[in-house]
Amino acid sequence: MQLPDWFATGLTAQLVLYVGVVVGVLLAFEGLRQVFSSRGRQDEARSRRLQMIAKGATTEEILAILKPEETQSFASRLPLVGDLPLVLRQAGIAMSSGAFLTTCAAGSLLAWIVFLQLMPVVLAAIAAVALCIVVPILAVRLQRTQRINELVRQLPDALDMMARGLKVGHPLQASLSTVANEMPDPIGTEFGIVVDQVAFGDELVEAFNEMADRLNQEDVHYLSTAIAIQHGTGGDLARILSVLAKVIRERLTMRRKVMAVSAEGRLSAAILSVVPVIIFVGLNVMSPSYYGDISDEPLAKPLIAMVIGLVILNALILRRLVAIRF
Repeated sequence: MQLPDWFATGLTAQLVLYVGVVVGVLLAFEGLRQVFSSRGRQDEARSRRLQMIAKGATTEEILAILKPEETQSFASRLPLVGDLPLVLRQAGIAMSSGAFLTTCAAGSLLAWIVFLQLMPVVLAAIAAVALCIVVPILAVRLQRTQRINELVRQLPDALDMMARGLKVGHPLQASLSTVANEMPDPIGTEFGIVVDQVAFGDELVEAFNEMADRLNQEDVHYLSTAIAIQHGTGGDLARILSVLAKVIRERLTMRRKVMAVSAEGRLSAAILSVVPVIIFVGLNVMSPSYYGDISDEPLAKPLIAMVIGLVILNALILRRLVAIRF
């Protein structure tokens, strides 16, 4: 018995739909399984260095990615991007500054082409640069700050781990390897770079000096100085590391107290800086004629420029008043 053409066509389409749904579900399940299994393996190898070692990378390859060589170029003298190679390393991003800027430039070009359909050429260019160049650079700097703060928070625990290893008789190199293998990122990766540098033939003091220069943190400079002094003159390094860990913890506690005490002033400064902008926008929305009636006056533009300058000056002064350096 021959089926009608419309029935056969409908049956074929329905069968294809069912097969597609089944295959899609299987692919989604397999993808989720691989994601969670790889996440579990990443949890076991908690630092980037250990993950690279697990993938079979050599010491030379690890150092080439995690500690690339510094090169001076014309871009190093430009504002906002001059220190980009150092910022990328401190943020834990294994990408050269040239590749990063090239990607941002390509993205801004594509964004400019899209924005041309919505706004004039100049505004489209400004929006594209802000979205694809300024925002990524600011995001990298924010990630750098967060990573450095996390590293400083982990540093006392790493020093205590080193001190305990030295007290039970382990050599300094073994104590450093313990920190590199047991501590999570970012402290694990940074100490792992030191261990790999020493294994590759660098001096221990030089490796710590490079880490201090790379991170540019006062506490890390103290650690580098302590290692250099002990390496040159000897002494009880375990006790020095224990005292340094205690000092860093007390400094962190003091910083938190200062931030808590100054929270009211910082919040007041933020409110006072934002209130004029909110009032201006609110009046323009509720009563457009409030400022619109005087926009054609000769003194309108100079007064507007003066008000904008005073608002910016107010925000800068309040920021300086509540910014506490410690």
